[in-house]
Amino acid sequence: MYNAKKSKKKFKEMNNILITGGAGFIGSHLIRHFIKHYPDYKIINLDKLTYAGNLENLRDIENAKNYHFVKGDICDFNFVKELMELHQINSIIHLAAESHVDRSISNPMEFVNTNVVGTVNLLNVAKAYWSEDYDNKLFYLVSTDEVYGSLGETGLFTETTPYDPRSPYSASKASADHFVRAYQHTYDMPVKLSNCSNNYGSYQFPEKLLPLFINNIKHNKNLPVYGNGKYTRDWLWVVDHARAIDAVYHKGKMGETYNIGGFNEWQNIDLIHLLIEQMDTKLGRPEGTSKELITYVKDRPGHDKRYAIDANKIKNELGWQPSVTFEEGLDKTIDWYLKNEDWLNNVTSGNYQTYYQKQYTKQ
Repeated sequence: MYNAKKSKKKFKEMNNILITGGAGFIGSHLIRHFIKHYPDYKIINLDKLTYAGNLENLRDIENAKNYHFVKGDICDFNFVKELMELHQINSIIHLAAESHVDRSISNPMEFVNTNVVGTVNLLNVAKAYWSEDYDNKLFYLVSTDEVYGSLGETGLFTETTPYDPRSPYSASKASADHFVRAYQHTYDMPVKLSNCSNNYGSYQFPEKLLPLFINNIKHNKNLPVYGNGKYTRDWLWVVDHARAIDAVYHKGKMGETYNIGGFNEWQNIDLIHLLIEQMDTKLGRPEGTSKELITYVKDRPGHDKRYAIDANKIKNELGWQPSVTFEEGLDKTIDWYLKNEDWLNNVTSGNYQTYYQKQYTKQ
């Protein structure tokens, strides 16, 4: 098992870290993890606070001595460069991204601007500020398994799987990956990358399947299932993803890519049935009551059939593996959303309702 405490010595000088997108779902968990395990590190959280960025996600650590939040845009070269100079940043963990496939279909340019232009701008800032003196420097991009495209009924994505993005979102992330590798080869910039499977857990914006369905089951609303519901995904508990990023950051080889997955494939409809079973039990309803809420809706254009990650490289080389089963992680996730109704109500007000009505139309 990867031990965070033992890894501190190796990167003892790499302790001023800029984390982009730190108010988002994965970013907030990563910041919480680093704040907890590395009190000697200085963590700067840069987030634009768009719809999915929420400082409520970090209330429990916002007053930590080694944490500082800055609102800003990764596309603003001068702003980011001044920020790096002010805080003497020597490593970047880049998570800021538009990340929802459905939204990318509606507005692809927004994804190009943030995911592609924003990433290249950060690379240029790092290159300029570090003056190409890359000793004890690191640019780490957190990416997605969707860059690999879609799998059939068998096979797994490995780190050498050819890229085959199928949506504007995955195409923008694939482009960002390519630019990071290009800066390594062209400018010798020290980089690392990781590509993760579907994350789930607390503080996730409710356009995503699990928080959306937890909320809908609780309030007896329809559960919108795309197509026939047989699309398959590998699910990764976000706390374990934060641990994996830690492992790659401290122990991963420069220039390498690491796939991060949960060893945990589920067809959407089977996952929904498990969720219903756990929710009905927790809400004191007769088993299976909420199955009546399942509503099949018009399928997403270009919907990828199956994603599945081979995460053996990070397991074998860095000693990381998931700490919970999916059933355990799902149980923890449900409990969090049921106990944090105020958080969920705050993020599902306003424009979210308009988006929801537009996105999920019946067949």
